[in-house]
Amino acid sequence: MTIIAVIPARMGSSRYPGKPLADIHGLPMVGHVALRTALCPLLAAAYIATCDQEIMDFALSRGIPAVMTADTHTRCTDRTAEALLGIERDLGRRADIVVMVQGDEPMVTPGMIEAAIAPLLEDPDLQVVNLMADLAGAAEFEDPNEVKVVTDLRGNALYFSREPIPSRKKGAAAVPMKKQVCVIPFRRDYLLRYTSLPETPLEIIESVDMMRVLENGDTVRMVSIPERTLSVDTPEDIARVAELMRNDPLRGLYGG
Repeated sequence: MTIIAVIPARMGSSRYPGKPLADIHGLPMVGHVALRTALCPLLAAAYIATCDQEIMDFALSRGIPAVMTADTHTRCTDRTAEALLGIERDLGRRADIVVMVQGDEPMVTPGMIEAAIAPLLEDPDLQVVNLMADLAGAAEFEDPNEVKVVTDLRGNALYFSREPIPSRKKGAAAVPMKKQVCVIPFRRDYLLRYTSLPETPLEIIESVDMMRVLENGDTVRMVSIPERTLSVDTPEDIARVAELMRNDPLRGLYGG
């Protein structure tokens, strides 16, 4: 079985332009993501997918595999699907599973990637998996930059939102406060089917790719992880991530 990872990244983020090349301990953020992802032993390859020459130039300078994609994608999953076909030509073989690791997840670990892939290896009927983790508290729960998720009793996603879900309005002492962690494995053919579908109404409203899956009646299996992770959505997040990664032992394995 051939499993590859794709790290979509672009300079034109609406909330934080240029963030893929933001410095964290002397290395651009997208470099941390790509090099940490490549440490996962299950992967045959890990590629950055970008539409920006600055990111491509950085990848080439560090010997990180990368492919150029169109600059017309509004969703990172569509960028990943385009990149997949170029990577397969580069490798000379088809992939079976494609792991999309968002370029703003600099705290990703090999263990997180393995946890995300495991359900696809165990259940041939599953097509896509997401990770989820506990939100740190009420402030993160209310933060629209954090994508919240609620699941059914089998661990499948019911809904993703930038709003705080489930509601705490009825005075419940505790509600599950879970966030999406953007390490997302797809079966190859399902990823290509996904990108052939038009954007869906709730996908556009929430600005969450996985809503396209749910709105078309398909399943997103969620896997809970214990790690404390933080994606980068604002310049302030860079400082927070840098502090959390200060003593991260993985950095010593890739010069980060």
